[in-house]
Amino acid sequence: MVNFDSPILQIGSTIAMLVMALTVIFIRMKASHRPVTVKKIIIPPLAMSTGFLMFVEPQVRIPIWWAGIAFLVGWFIFSYPLIRSTKFEKVDGQIFMQKSKSFVYILLGLLAVRLLLHGYIEQHISIPQTAALFFMLAYGMIVHWRISMYRQYQQFTTPGTAI
Repeated sequence: MVNFDSPILQIGSTIAMLVMALTVIFIRMKASHRPVTVKKIIIPPLAMSTGFLMFVEPQVRIPIWWAGIAFLVGWFIFSYPLIRSTKFEKVDGQIFMQKSKSFVYILLGLLAVRLLLHGYIEQHISIPQTAALFFMLAYGMIVHWRISMYRQYQQFTTPGTAI
């Protein structure tokens, strides 16, 4: 049986989260060089939804109101800087995300806040439950951000729509 209160597991989970977050930042920066499509907007939240399978494991389960609050914090607070910094532009008839230096800083800032919150929260609940909370927060953030991206994309692709 795994000891979820092990300091090694706590450090390992923090390092894993840091590596994954930095990987996402790197991928997002490379993606700005490729045209945006509906498929590229919709797939990330759909793929991420497979993470809900973690709740099959009893040790990961959290009260539904904790999940709701985490989702809403992601939706209303964490997604806001991403939504504000994501802008599109048309180049040669294709739609691209505008390059923004602030986008990288926003992603790094969100990562720093998540790491601080993660360290605090995992002192009070188990590591699997902390993972569940942060999954819900991230899911709320990405769903809201991607809905906003899709709406903005539709404005670019719909003829006669003012932007």
